[in-house]
Amino acid sequence: MSVRSGGRDARQKLRSDRTVTYLPSLERGLPYMDLLSPDDLLRLHNISVQILEEIGIEFRDDEAVEMWRAAGADVTGQRVRIDRDQLLELVAKAPETITVRARNPARTVTLGGRKTIFTPAYGSPNVLDLEGKRRNATIEDFVNFAKLAYQAPAMHMTGGVLCEPMDIAVPKRHLHMNYSLIRYSDKPFMGAVTSRERAEDTVAMAKIVFGDEFVNNNTVMVSLANCNSPLVWDATMLDAVKVYSANNQAMIFAPFVLGGASTPASTVAAVAQLNAEALAGVAFAQLVQPGAPCIYGQWLATVSMKTGAPMAGTPEICHMNMLVGQLARHYKLPWRCSGSNTSSKLVDAQAGYEAARNMYGALIAGANFVLSSTGYLEAALTQSYSKFMLDAEQMVMFYKLGQGIVMSEMDETLDAIRQSEPGSHYLGTEHTLKNFEKAFFTPDLMNHDSFEQWSFAGAKDANIRGRDAAVQALKEYEAPPIDEAIDEELLDFMKRRELVIGDAVL
Repeated sequence: MSVRSGGRDARQKLRSDRTVTYLPSLERGLPYMDLLSPDDLLRLHNISVQILEEIGIEFRDDEAVEMWRAAGADVTGQRVRIDRDQLLELVAKAPETITVRARNPARTVTLGGRKTIFTPAYGSPNVLDLEGKRRNATIEDFVNFAKLAYQAPAMHMTGGVLCEPMDIAVPKRHLHMNYSLIRYSDKPFMGAVTSRERAEDTVAMAKIVFGDEFVNNNTVMVSLANCNSPLVWDATMLDAVKVYSANNQAMIFAPFVLGGASTPASTVAAVAQLNAEALAGVAFAQLVQPGAPCIYGQWLATVSMKTGAPMAGTPEICHMNMLVGQLARHYKLPWRCSGSNTSSKLVDAQAGYEAARNMYGALIAGANFVLSSTGYLEAALTQSYSKFMLDAEQMVMFYKLGQGIVMSEMDETLDAIRQSEPGSHYLGTEHTLKNFEKAFFTPDLMNHDSFEQWSFAGAKDANIRGRDAAVQALKEYEAPPIDEAIDEELLDFMKRRELVIGDAVL
């Protein structure tokens, strides 16, 4: 094997010529971090069940209430109290793992058990753009982020609401977002949840791509239902659950936790409440369709008692993720959390610290579906091009960290030690030349040059390097192939639905 030569310029050219290697679902090689003893875990479970049995949870939807009544739950108005035996019987019907089919079979992923997937940030109305300006998001931004997610090796899904394209009327917006997710990437995607009709449109578009029978028998998308904490499932979310669960599509049941505001100001009490809320959602999906794929989870923030603002990256959030992970394994459910979250408005030290702390907590806790892995700023109000690229590279490193170590590597290293005299080095050994490219991850966007080299190259900070990387990736983007007939049918469906929807205003 020949040794690379040519110095720093040659190494940069090798990196720029490197083709994208898409990473499959992460097969976890790390042990889980369980904070609670079996007795304390059972106590936490019992408190959650007691909340549902004695206090109850509101389902603010007449159809859902009647479904619970018919199933034998104790219903008073919209308050539903669920017996623990009935709850656990329903939750047990949800599958332990979920395979999400992509239109390119090579991009199909599995989550649950020891398998984890990463997905981009979700729901921001603003972007921090390629010039570093904060502004309202557009459909062009949405398409750009779909392209970047497609190209990112460790992004296992294209995502869902990558940003809110504010230049398209709300009643029609989901059509353009769905089309962009399908057309500009061939990875799995997330569906619209803001009304029953929009969920139905999403299923219809998926059936155009995959065929009715395939969608009926396979999961091809994951969609997000947020509980309105404390203890409310509202009609909008429940309508989406009815559509997707009835069509065998996976739903995430995620209480929107603001610790100290929407939950008690206590780590364990917050988890007890969100556990009750998430389990009630999973159970409801099983009333809709027994065996419906469900992802248990949450969105976590703690609240500053000085200002009331949500905070990311606090130690308590890591503790909560570990507790939720332990509960999820107890119920044998795949579970979701958010990853690279930050309250920072810029791609700065705060953004890096908070995002890294959140992601380490998620990885240690064993999350199966990590939402908001890339681009997240300002407590989900802004999606950043620069942070997207920086985070995407970080996710490859988290992927490698999550794989753990391979002890078989020891088999051929003794000869390398024999080849090097004490006090020398290993740079020229056969083992090093064979393994140097894969032994240690070398990031492209983290600068490790000398001060003089860095200065000569423009003295670019991480934020600028991330923006430059986004510009370059969009310039190099090549769309994945799609059957022309399918593309035409999708566009025709959109036109027909827009005529039905009419000239809606923002």
